[in-house]
Amino acid sequence: MELDIRKCSVHDIIQLVEISKATFANAFESQNNPEDFSTYIKTAFNKQTLLAQLENKDSSFYFLYLGKEILGYIKLNEYEAQTELRTEDGMELERIYVREQFQGNGYGQFMLEKVKSIALANKKAFLWLGVWEKNDKAIRFYHNQNFKQFGTHPYYIGTDKQTDVLMRLDL
Repeated sequence: MELDIRKCSVHDIIQLVEISKATFANAFESQNNPEDFSTYIKTAFNKQTLLAQLENKDSSFYFLYLGKEILGYIKLNEYEAQTELRTEDGMELERIYVREQFQGNGYGQFMLEKVKSIALANKKAFLWLGVWEKNDKAIRFYHNQNFKQFGTHPYYIGTDKQTDVLMRLDL
């Protein structure tokens, strides 16, 4: 079977809610205060929030498929949908997640290559992202992909103020 990236639509909302909650919880739940984490999950990944993001012309979600199975997903932001910068020549990679059981198979690398292609097709000069300062594995991955740190910004999980490292890749 072949890997495939497909853009999500509002018809994919149920799967998007499920994979968003599952992958975020798998990645970060054990490292966060349970109350703050629960509040964040209920707010950030509920049907209404994700539907509004899906309907935003400057945000796009993509599922990674192997056959009919969803292995992971991506969220990209342009223009005013970006959480920072909001430049015309940049694209934010807000989310890139692979389901736990499929990690370690190169799927994240595959998705990142697709993100680069999407950004170039949209005439973007660079990609940027924020990654939790305690997520050493992801920071190493992005450094290995030639992303360079250019700053930090606060990121809240409930009432817990955390810090994201901002990273950029010139295309």
